Amino acid sequence: MLTESLSLKEEIVKYKDNTFTSCVDEIAVEFPLTIFINQVEFATMVCSPENLDELVLGFLASEGVIRFRKEIKDMTIDRDQGFAYVELYKDDFINQQSFSKRFIGSCCGKSRQFYFQNDVRTAKTSMVTTTVTAAQCLSLMKRMQADSLVFQNTGGVHNAALCSTEELLVSRSDIGRHNALDKLYGYSLLNGIPVKDKILVFSGRISSEILTKAAKIGVGIVLSKSAPTDLAIRLAEDLNITAVGFIRGTSFNIYSKPERIIL
Repeated sequence: MLTESLSLKEEIVKYKDNTFTSCVDEIAVEFPLTIFINQVEFATMVCSPENLDELVLGFLASEGVIRFRKEIKDMTIDRDQGFAYVELYKDDFINQQSFSKRFIGSCCGKSRQFYFQNDVRTAKTSMVTTTVTAAQCLSLMKRMQADSLVFQNTGGVHNAALCSTEELLVSRSDIGRHNALDKLYGYSLLNGIPVKDKILVFSGRISSEILTKAAKIGVGIVLSKSAPTDLAIRLAEDLNITAVGFIRGTSFNIYSKPERIIL
């Protein structure tokens, strides 16, 4: 069911061992979704057409438009047309220009830098005291990868999961790495799941944008099978987030706040 909605089959020509052959490949679906807030066009994103209610809710929360699900009076998704209509109880939601305006600044003389003004408002410094063992880090990454059937079939999506120290709670896939995280955020808001003691497991590179997104969600530990960027590491230090990368096989690298990872 999941793979049917997120992928489709296409006839392709494959080259291997000096030979061309015709075969069928599974391709990730790319779906444009335009969000209207109080009948005003707010944003268009390109995503995977699954869990769209979670995506919209998580996106609006991470952008600072809302903080809680109860702030939305009504939400309707027209999958055929690719529209999401959101009606807020408040009429004076922040002007769209403030969301797109670039902003780079420091905080208290530290290295913290944000590209957008809404990041300054919504990114939270973690106060998490949760610890996780090295073995659990390896296990959670393996579970997320094993749960990612769409990636196994297409290789064309990013995967993210919200976990406790012991188990994978929910996982989401999307062609957009930010979208996958927004879906997790939306899921936690829809279901009233506290996230401060949870762990974010991610398949892609930890960029400054991904680290900021994790701070908006509220987690204190981010595990990835890929590399971080230098700005992401500086942000992780400032926001008190443990960033772990290159989780592959039986090894990984801890780039910030290593005290949360124990033997």
